[in-house]
Amino acid sequence: MNSILTHIALESGKNPQYSIIWLHGLGADGQDFVPMADELKLPVSVRYIFPHAPRRPVTLNGGFVMRAWYDIASDNIAAQQDAAGIRASQADIEALIAQETARGIAANHIFLAGFSQGGAIALHTALRQNMPLAGVLALSAYLPLADTARTEATANSRRTPIFMAHGSRDPVVPLALGAASRESLQALGYTVDWHEYAMQHSVIERELRDIEGWLAKRMQESVVRIQ
Repeated sequence: MNSILTHIALESGKNPQYSIIWLHGLGADGQDFVPMADELKLPVSVRYIFPHAPRRPVTLNGGFVMRAWYDIASDNIAAQQDAAGIRASQADIEALIAQETARGIAANHIFLAGFSQGGAIALHTALRQNMPLAGVLALSAYLPLADTARTEATANSRRTPIFMAHGSRDPVVPLALGAASRESLQALGYTVDWHEYAMQHSVIERELRDIEGWLAKRMQESVVRIQ
C-alpha cells in the first residue's frame, strides 16, 4: 500500500457512516475545502478527508514547485497529459480509500470529490475501482486519460453515480472540455448528473446547495444499492 498522504480529517458527528475524500485544485492544499465540512448540512455523520497533493514542478508555471496532483504541460490541459503523475495520484487516493475501509466505512459509503485537477483525479480513480463508490463530485473538472478509460473502467464502477458541475465562463477548464467528459462518461455507461452555472473557475452558493441535495439523496440510496 502507498504511504498515506498528509491530510486534514474532520468528523461532523460521532461514529461517521460516510467518508468524503475531497481533493483540492492546482496550487492549493487540503485546507482549501475544509469550510465544506460546515457548509454542507447532511443527514448523517460524515468523516471528511482533505489530502494535500504532493509538491512537484509544474511545466505550465515555468517549473515552479507547488502542490499538484499531476504536471500540466500547456494551456491545452487535455494535450500532453502526465499519465505517470495521474496514475501516481490515483494510487495515493486508493491508499486513502483503503484507510477508510479499514476503519469500517464500506466502499459504497465513500465519496470522492474534487475541484479542477482534484476533480479530474476523483473521476479517474473512481472509474478504476473494483467496487462501486457512493459517488463522485467533479467540480470544474474533466476526465483525464479519457481514451484509456474505455479499457480500464471496471464494470462495477459504472454503478457509481457522478455529479459534474461547471461554469459557463470557465477560462481554466473550458466548458466544452467538461461537457465532452460528461459525454464520454455517459457513453461508457455512467450516470452523470450535470449542472452548469453562470460562473468562472469557482464554486458558488447555488452549486453548494445542489451538492448538498445530491449527497443527501445518495446517502439515502447507497445503503440498498450495493450489498
